[in-house]
Amino acid sequence: MSHQWSKDQVAQEDGFPSTAPQEVLQSTFGYSSFRPGQEEIIRAVLSGRDCIGVMPTGAGKSLTYQIPARILSGMTLVISPLIALMKDQVDGLTEIGIRATYINSSLTPAERRERMELLKAGEYDLVYAAPEGLEGGLLDFLSTCRIHLIAVDEAHCISQWGHDFRPSYRNLSGLKSRFGDVPVLALTATATEEVSVDIIRQLGMAAPLRIRGSFFRPNLHLHVYKKGNGRETREDILRLVQSRAGQSGIIYCLSRKSVEQTAAFLTSRGVRALPYHAGMENDRRSRSQEAFQRDDVEVMVATVAFGMGIDKSNIRYVIHRDMPKSIEGYYQEIGRAGRDGVGSDCVLFYSWSEVLSYDRFLDALTDDSLRNKVKAQTREMFNWAERKSCRHQSLVSYFGETLAPCGASCDVCGKWDLLETIPSAATGRPAARSKKRIAVLSDEIPDADGALFARLKVLRKRLADEKGLPAYIVFSDAVLLQMAALRPSTEDQFLQISGVGPKKLAQYGAIFLAELNK
Repeated sequence: MSHQWSKDQVAQEDGFPSTAPQEVLQSTFGYSSFRPGQEEIIRAVLSGRDCIGVMPTGAGKSLTYQIPARILSGMTLVISPLIALMKDQVDGLTEIGIRATYINSSLTPAERRERMELLKAGEYDLVYAAPEGLEGGLLDFLSTCRIHLIAVDEAHCISQWGHDFRPSYRNLSGLKSRFGDVPVLALTATATEEVSVDIIRQLGMAAPLRIRGSFFRPNLHLHVYKKGNGRETREDILRLVQSRAGQSGIIYCLSRKSVEQTAAFLTSRGVRALPYHAGMENDRRSRSQEAFQRDDVEVMVATVAFGMGIDKSNIRYVIHRDMPKSIEGYYQEIGRAGRDGVGSDCVLFYSWSEVLSYDRFLDALTDDSLRNKVKAQTREMFNWAERKSCRHQSLVSYFGETLAPCGASCDVCGKWDLLETIPSAATGRPAARSKKRIAVLSDEIPDADGALFARLKVLRKRLADEKGLPAYIVFSDAVLLQMAALRPSTEDQFLQISGVGPKKLAQYGAIFLAELNK
C-alpha cells in the first residue's frame, strides 16, 4: 500500500518553487485555496510520481492536471471519453489563458494537420484526445512530442469491474512506458477498492500516490420515491420540472423508448426538453447536447449514454425516472448536479420491476462471475432505495467511507417530502423555495439577491452566446451568487470573488460591474 507524502515533502522534492501551484491557482483560476486532495495530487505529479485520485464530481479533479500543465515545460496529454465535450473544455481553458487544444474525429483533415504541426512546435500546454483516437497514427505522432504528464479522466472505464467499462480504454495499458515513464494521473469520481487496484494494474502505474476524497456531497439533496400505490411518475416529473423553470436538469430513463416518450410529453407541456440516447443519429445527438450545454434548452432526457464527463457546472437537479443498475452508476449520475457547490436536488423513482428488467439484460453475458456481480449490484441499489436510514450515510459506506447522518441533505434526515411542497400543475406555480435549500455553498456565501442573480444570469447568457460558449464558462452559478450577495463595486472587490482571476476581470469586469452598480 502506497504512503501519502506530506505537503512539505512534496514541496521539497518536486523541483518547483513551493508556491508555484498556489500562484497558478490564484492568478489563473481565481481561487484562493485548494480543495481537499488537489494540492497533494498536483505536487505528486510535478515531482514525477504516478497518482490515482478518487474524488467526487465537483471536487475539482480537472485542476489537478490543468495546473501542472501550466507549470510544466512540456505538454500534458488528457485522455477523455467524450469528444463532444472537448471543445467546451478547451474553450474554458482558453478563456483563462491556458494554451489547450484537442485532436479527435470531429476535425477536418486540414484542421487536424494544422493542430498536429502546432503540437509538434510546442505551441500547446495541454491536448485532449479520446481513447479510441489512440488506435491509429495519433499515438505514434504524440510519441514524438514532449509529453510530460498523462492524465486519464473517468479512469474507472478501464476496469471491467467498474460500472461503465469501455474496451477502448484498454488501449491505454502501455502509455506510461511508451512515453518514457512520464507520470500518469488517473482520475475518477467512483471507484471501489477493487476497481482502484484494477486501474493501477491496467495503467502500469508504479507505487502511485493514492488520494481518496470524501464521497459526501452535502449540497446534493437526495429524495427517493417508490413507484405504484397511485403515484403517477410522469406527472410527478412534470411538477418537479415546472417548479424549476429556468434551471438546468437531467432526467435519466432506462430505455431509449422512454427517453423519447418523456421528452415528447414534457415538450407538449411547454417544457424546453430534448432527448439523448445512443440510438439517435450523431448529428441529432450532438445538437441536443450542445443546446443543453448552452442553456438553449433546460432539460435533457437521456439514457446513461449521456453524462460521462459532463462539464456543465450549473445543473440544478437530476431525476431518475427509473432505478439505475448499480450504486456506482447512481452516484456517478447524481454527481452531474451541483458541481459548482450550489444546492441541487436528486430525485429517484424506483420499483422491483426494474431489477427484473436488468436481469433480462444479463442473458448475453457468458462470464458467470461477472453476471453474478452485476446481479448483486442491482439488488444492492434496490436495497439502498428501500432503506429508511440516512441516504448519504449508506451511499458513502458503499465506497468504504464512514459518515455520521447528514442531518438535512436527504429526505430521511430532513423529514421532508419534496413533492408535497410542489402543488400540481393545475394549481399554478409554487412559491419560491426557502433560501436555506436554494444555496448551500462550501464557502457559506451570504444569501443572494434573487432578482439581481436573475439579471446576472441573463447578462451571462448574452455574453456567452456572443462568443459561442456555454454560459457556465463565462462564470458559474456560484460566482454569480457571490456577486449578487456581495455586490462588488470596484475592480479590486470584483477580483475578491472566488472564481474570478485577472483574465476574467479583464474580459468581463467592466460589464458585470456596470450591471452590479445599477
